[in-house]
Amino acid sequence: MTSDEAPTPPGAGDLPHAPGSARAAGAPATGAAGAAHPGGRAAARTTSRDVARLAGVSQAAVSLVLGDKWHGRVSPGKAEAVRDAARALGYRPNLAARSLRMGRTRTVLLVVPALTTEFFARVYTGAARVAAAHGFGVVLYPSPEGIGPARDPFDSAAATLDGVIASSMAADALTTLRDAGLPLVMLDSDPGDHRATATVNLDIADGVRQLTTHLVALGHRRITHLAAEVRSWTFEVRSRALADALHGVLGARLRREPAALDIDAGLRAAHTALTGPGPRPTALLCDDDIIAAGACKAVRRLGLRIPEDVSVTGFDDLALAVAVEPELTTVRLPAEEFGEAGMRALMAVLDGHPAPAPALPVELVTRGSTAPPANTPGNAARPGGR
Repeated sequence: MTSDEAPTPPGAGDLPHAPGSARAAGAPATGAAGAAHPGGRAAARTTSRDVARLAGVSQAAVSLVLGDKWHGRVSPGKAEAVRDAARALGYRPNLAARSLRMGRTRTVLLVVPALTTEFFARVYTGAARVAAAHGFGVVLYPSPEGIGPARDPFDSAAATLDGVIASSMAADALTTLRDAGLPLVMLDSDPGDHRATATVNLDIADGVRQLTTHLVALGHRRITHLAAEVRSWTFEVRSRALADALHGVLGARLRREPAALDIDAGLRAAHTALTGPGPRPTALLCDDDIIAAGACKAVRRLGLRIPEDVSVTGFDDLALAVAVEPELTTVRLPAEEFGEAGMRALMAVLDGHPAPAPALPVELVTRGSTAPPANTPGNAARPGGR
């Protein structure tokens, strides 16, 4: 019996059939799926032994390759031969038997703060893709409140899960699961957080630096940060990175206006920033594309123009970023790759290997919502200028 095949129950399979039994009476034999072949021939289930024979390798090599643990232990050529043989024979490992042997349920919980934006849906897509390649399923659990800590989804989760992946926006969630000692991979979270088994991050600070450098190069010095009103490591990083990037810039004046993560809150925050005392900001740097969409509405309702009077930037590069007019300058976050990296880290932990802790690169995408300030020479020559 190999590691990925179910044991044969005592008294079945190899024992001779007693006189008078259905098999002895000429009843059709059934295969593993219980289907009879014409003529009474048994439909035997393809095993890893068959794959090994066709590929010309050992059964151990088959298990390593199909379990995605072959790197450095099986040559690439033999690994490809195993995959070709498995496809040709229609072989699927017996995951139920493997789970019993390894004491695993092959189920991962993914905790996200909300499903109201496409970002976390794309994170799930990436995570589920890697999980499926390892024979795991993913249970998705959003916070009922949309933003902030999620309640523990079920009391018996520790007995039904192999591990957890959670967004930093749900960092205070899952106390029961953490106390149970389940592996926990945190996404977009403080690398020094001792509560996490591993962390996987986006290079958020670099994204803010890219945005700030872009605005400063255009000539902006009066910048208001429409900051997400969410207690989360990722938004704390954005605030620090913005302040650091403007430190030492001659004439720079940074203000902060908090906003919840929705369009109406972005509108209200932008209105306050643009109508408050003192010189009006020439740029609104928003923590999220959704806040930025609200900011764009506020600018227009005040009779101002984007980007001639006020530049607006977002963060995430959601579909919304190209739905507004002008389209948003923003920072593109690789959401699917983020989910993939988180799941790979968890798979490494479950296999007893050091978990990779990458900081995935992000990309500035410049579009029509940013331009030099209104008092910059040549600004009036642009469409809509005066």
